Amino acid sequence: MSHYGHRGDRAGQAEAFDAIGDRYDEAFPHKDGQIAAGEWLLKSMAPGSRVLDLGCGTGLPTAAQLAEGGHQVVGVDLSPGMLARARANVPSGSFHCLDIADLSPAGTRDLGRFDAVAAFFSLLMLPRAEIPGALHLCHDLLRPGGLFALSMVEADLDDVPLPFLGNAIRVTGFLREDLRAQVEEAGFEVVAESSYTYAPASTDVPPEEQLFLHCARK
Repeated sequence: MSHYGHRGDRAGQAEAFDAIGDRYDEAFPHKDGQIAAGEWLLKSMAPGSRVLDLGCGTGLPTAAQLAEGGHQVVGVDLSPGMLARARANVPSGSFHCLDIADLSPAGTRDLGRFDAVAAFFSLLMLPRAEIPGALHLCHDLLRPGGLFALSMVEADLDDVPLPFLGNAIRVTGFLREDLRAQVEEAGFEVVAESSYTYAPASTDVPPEEQLFLHCARK
């Protein structure tokens, strides 16, 4: 077992997203908070920066947004189906089917260092015990002064299965003070925070409160 738990658990998550396919973007058509966080990265980064989209999904909107802004985008996801869509949506991007554990110092792939890391609703797929290690990994993947854009759902949940577009997805959440403390403990300065109440265009997914943290690596 790796530091990041059972890969088989996340393989099941990936299979669920393979099954969801194009319905993901249909169920989440308005990603205002995610787009705004991407705009923060765009205005804060130097031209041609190297950006990691951790849990890139279909590449929409973030990888496409950053690539269109002239940045070098590297996307990582566990779902081959989602990655196929990302490669079609963002032809200039570089996309890899990897687990977050593969990117750790003891992992199998070294993708280098980045000027920014975006983790939009990807770390919530991990059990709560694994979140600190994942945040430290994001810190280690960044160059000094690098930027980190993080989003999670505000909820006191730890690896709870929830219905999601006909599949079961295991989800972890934090209350905002707890999430901020986790991020700061991992070596980040939180420079801005915002939240959005979001009602997906799907009957089986309840409205949720989305938290966005704009951070800088200390």
